[in-house]
Amino acid sequence: MSSNPGRDELGEFLKARRGELTPRAVGLPDSSAPRRVSGLRREEVAQLASISTDYYTRLEQGRMPASAPVLQALAEALHLDDDQRRYLFGLAGKESAKPRRRTLQKVQPQLRRVLDDLACTPAVVMGRRMDVIAWNPLAAALVTDFSLVPEKHRNYVRILFTDPSMRTLYADWKSVARTAVAQLRMEAAKYPDDPRLTALVGELSVRDPDFRTWWAAHHVATLSVGTKILHHAVTGELSLDWDTLTASTDPDQQLVVWTAEVGSPTHDGLRILASWAAAQHRTTTHPAG
Repeated sequence: MSSNPGRDELGEFLKARRGELTPRAVGLPDSSAPRRVSGLRREEVAQLASISTDYYTRLEQGRMPASAPVLQALAEALHLDDDQRRYLFGLAGKESAKPRRRTLQKVQPQLRRVLDDLACTPAVVMGRRMDVIAWNPLAAALVTDFSLVPEKHRNYVRILFTDPSMRTLYADWKSVARTAVAQLRMEAAKYPDDPRLTALVGELSVRDPDFRTWWAAHHVATLSVGTKILHHAVTGELSLDWDTLTASTDPDQQLVVWTAEVGSPTHDGLRILASWAAAQHRTTTHPAG
């Protein structure tokens, strides 16, 4: 039985990936004989990676570490994409990882100024574990008022799965949530000894069957770019492009912005939402008396 969480996770990841491939997809002959396993067999992966079946079996069972050349060969054999390769190598690096005491993450002053200047552009700063550590008023109006969420629960993935309004806000909530789980998996490879991340995964696995299923699938992704369609109570449908900018002063902080083409209905909708948010703020801070 393995006592190394990193090796266990690497083995599960390899098993999940080979289960998604067919012999035909990787250029192996596909006989008509019944197969006892879905996807590739262990010996087929070993053959493709030019390693022994015994060696590969030990890797998948978490009984030994993998060298960089072997990881590279397995990445090629399993047709891993760039995110999956980074995740695979991150898992293998757990051997030398040591638990670190992490201080409470605070937004970089430069990013705070950028947020404050983006009057008509929703934006948040995400930190480790995809925690939301800063946001501007328009992001609060667009997604949720993050200030009302307890700081220890102010995590984007947690909000997606525990706030019922998220399931109606996002037109394709399942796609958004599944991608967020894959992004959280990448965070788990970067911070294998983070107790808060472990607790988050455990909580959501118990509370939500979709999270449990998607986490077990071992898909990975990075925060990058994309498009999301939202059904907002104030503005109606919004089609927003989102992009991610990493702070050079702290790679663990990423500015996520939602934008729309100038002149588009969504761009006009953001301006309407900004005006609405400003009016709400004035009402809250200066109530009529």
